[in-house]
Amino acid sequence: MSFANDVLLLTLEPALFRDVAWVSQRLVLGTGSCTGTVLTMASQDVLFDAAGVQAGHVVLVAGTAYEVIARVSGTVLTISRLRSSGDDALIPASGSTGVEVSVLTFAPQIAMVHRQVLRMIGIEPDVHEREESIGVSAIVNPEAMARVEALGALHLVYTGASSAMGPESPLAHKAEFYRQRFADERQRAVAMIDTDGDGQPDAVRRLNILALVRG
Repeated sequence: MSFANDVLLLTLEPALFRDVAWVSQRLVLGTGSCTGTVLTMASQDVLFDAAGVQAGHVVLVAGTAYEVIARVSGTVLTISRLRSSGDDALIPASGSTGVEVSVLTFAPQIAMVHRQVLRMIGIEPDVHEREESIGVSAIVNPEAMARVEALGALHLVYTGASSAMGPESPLAHKAEFYRQRFADERQRAVAMIDTDGDGQPDAVRRLNILALVRG
């Protein structure tokens, strides 16, 4: 599973799901109604459970992006306006009836960067974890990698969106902006690794750099 998700991308780039939706993957499209933090579908092309919609996804209700907090059923979601922290109280959506609802995701772009980030810290994503190997579960601070992953995904999204518009287009400039932010974050990010399975970090891995911190 990736460190980042669509909600984190939305937090970093609030216009993402409005401006470059065509680069995303659509999971669900239909009509529904909102009351407080409950979204209930009246009709939809794919049920939420069949589409794999879950916490961390983003749902558009009448063009406004909301966090998916939980999937209640194939036709009902708990949602919230974007919060500053996942620990904050849920913020009710605008009441609406019979409006367009869609769930879009940039999971393919996130997954590509996830594999890249793992290899940068010396973890091969295609090798199953064994007792003698270090895998994703050995990272005790995955949140530190989430921002790197999200910035890299935004770079891929805007690069794809600007590919037919030329290097001077606004989307191309945004792609370059996120390329630089991704590069800068790579220099700062540190993965704390538990190499012996005791639940405590005993190594620090910067992207492409290994430093031991505890014997």
